[in-house]
Amino acid sequence: MPYPGFPTDMQSVFASILTTAKGTSLVIENIFENRYKYVNELRKMGAKITVEGKICVIKGTRKLFGATVEATDLRGGASLILAGLNAKGKTTVNHAQYILRGYENLDKKLNSLGARIELI
Repeated sequence: MPYPGFPTDMQSVFASILTTAKGTSLVIENIFENRYKYVNELRKMGAKITVEGKICVIKGTRKLFGATVEATDLRGGASLILAGLNAKGKTTVNHAQYILRGYENLDKKLNSLGARIELI
């Protein structure tokens, strides 16, 4: 929605957070088609997510697990980094160029907060 509504660009990041929230969450995408490309990658990490048309149903799980995943766009890639920080084990996010074009020095900023991110 436009301001003051929820910014659609943050949808994938919030969906990543909701993967470990208690209960069931719904995310509805009314603006962009194919916004849910990151969902299959979160599933590789143990997320319980289904997509039914414009609705993404997220059933919270106790823990995500490290995996090798593919960033397909800027925001979806950011959601995978966030999920990787929350996951048990090592996560590798391929195609980081999508993320780097929108988040300057993201690895350095997150490392300064205690993350262990290595840009290869």
